[in-house]
Amino acid sequence: MTFDHLRNQYLERLTAAAPLASGKVVATSDALALLQAVVRSGDRVCIEGNNQKQADFFAREMAKLNPADVNHLHMVQSTLVLDEHLELFRRGIANRLDFAYSGPQSKALYQLAATNQVRIGAIHTYLELYGRYFVDLYPQVAILAADACDADGNIYTGANTEDSPVIAEATRFKMGVVIVQARQKLDRLPRVDIPASWVDFIVITEEDYHLQPLFTRNPARITNQQILMAMMTLKGIYQPYGVQALNHGLGYATAAIELLLPTYGAQLGLKGEIATRWVLNPHPTLIPAIEAGFVEHIYAFGGEPGMEEYVCARPDIFAVGPDGTMRSNRCFAHIAGLYAIDLFIGATLQIDRFGNSSTAIKGMIAGFGGAPNLGGTPPGRRHNSPATTAAGGLREDVFQGRKLVVQMTPTRTEKRDIPVFIEELDAQQLHRNGVFAEPPIMIAGDQVTHIVTEQGIAYLDKCPDLATRQQAVAAVAGDTPVGATSSAATQDALRSAGIVKTVADLGIDPAMATPDLLPAHSLEDLVTASGGLYRIPQGFSG
Repeated sequence: MTFDHLRNQYLERLTAAAPLASGKVVATSDALALLQAVVRSGDRVCIEGNNQKQADFFAREMAKLNPADVNHLHMVQSTLVLDEHLELFRRGIANRLDFAYSGPQSKALYQLAATNQVRIGAIHTYLELYGRYFVDLYPQVAILAADACDADGNIYTGANTEDSPVIAEATRFKMGVVIVQARQKLDRLPRVDIPASWVDFIVITEEDYHLQPLFTRNPARITNQQILMAMMTLKGIYQPYGVQALNHGLGYATAAIELLLPTYGAQLGLKGEIATRWVLNPHPTLIPAIEAGFVEHIYAFGGEPGMEEYVCARPDIFAVGPDGTMRSNRCFAHIAGLYAIDLFIGATLQIDRFGNSSTAIKGMIAGFGGAPNLGGTPPGRRHNSPATTAAGGLREDVFQGRKLVVQMTPTRTEKRDIPVFIEELDAQQLHRNGVFAEPPIMIAGDQVTHIVTEQGIAYLDKCPDLATRQQAVAAVAGDTPVGATSSAATQDALRSAGIVKTVADLGIDPAMATPDLLPAHSLEDLVTASGGLYRIPQGFSG
């Protein structure tokens, strides 16, 4: 029996590519030849696709491979953002996929899955996929994106470190080939994020890589309904539970919460009492709260275009190193989100009568990102905060704390007026159709502690059993198939028990829920609030 098969394969790949390299550097004109030399049919390949930064140069080169020579690739990358990511499946170069988030490619991915052009192993949460990189999904070839390299091949990733070190380590220490597309070569790097010994080849593109302002929301697009739900959340959840450490998911409703902190939050006397520590990208809509002294600390999953100067000028708030720039780390941030925060709040596309949610629906497969990690109490957690204690309770005569997990959504989508609350998730039918081995549930109903809609708040953490939980979900589901199962008498009983609270129960005047309550009404207002440090991403409108 031999124990160096992987090493021998690795050395064969390096030997095949060696004529193309000067040291570790390969010319851009030889990038396709480099891929032809190191990628084999059937390989597991990661083209770095994070929430925001993309190894876009190599994504385009990968799509040029001849499917007669390279095929049956198994793509193992956290996100699918670029059209080239899917072109690999359309051209027959790749046929298997394990991922976490597909965002802008969700509709195209659904079509490929429905026509069997891609076999999806699973929609992972980020930590789940990273964990599998070290067990059964380690890439044979990984391609990363970086800001700069030096002459020795050390890598600087800048503010958007994100997944890069995790991917590099998992690949290189299982005899996989690590390739980096670097924007430039510097004589001296600000810091070393990935050591040269973990890197095999570098292509210096002399161009910016694709970087998406994923967490930027224009205050001008926040609706009155979103402001109302944000007010309800602050007064009905953050204040009574004393939420200190938290994460906000994507969306305008959570952006409204961030903007309301220095106005409505101040009116409620919440400065220093809630939302002081965050695991979060540098959201521009947090600028007014930071400037007003509501925020003490933010650890970031990744950077955010336009926020670079502002972040560097606020080293007490962000993870800014001695070099003067921020470093992010998506893996560490998700560990913090899993174990160290009081609350996760995010949106979804569908919720069923039990409170289960999913973003895999008929017509689109958006993925889950970090929601399953952030949106659940891990069994290994052994410390509590006032918030998790307040949401916890006895189980088998032993007290267990509970992270607050909030799903915040209108009962019907604001743009298309489609019910969010339905009897059965589309995920169940996708499973029956053979697209997924199991129904792709994003956050299980028994992990959700609160649901916030324009109708009110369902306090699922106070529900003694499944039947009561179903009643609470229906009570805030409005004009939807699930909401139709709720009666006035049941709603009154739930309100009397404190399991459901309406806007009136919370003492909120809906007439106050207007943009007048926001401290910023445009991206330009956020620039002003930042003292001119925030830069609106070119071409971005929100």
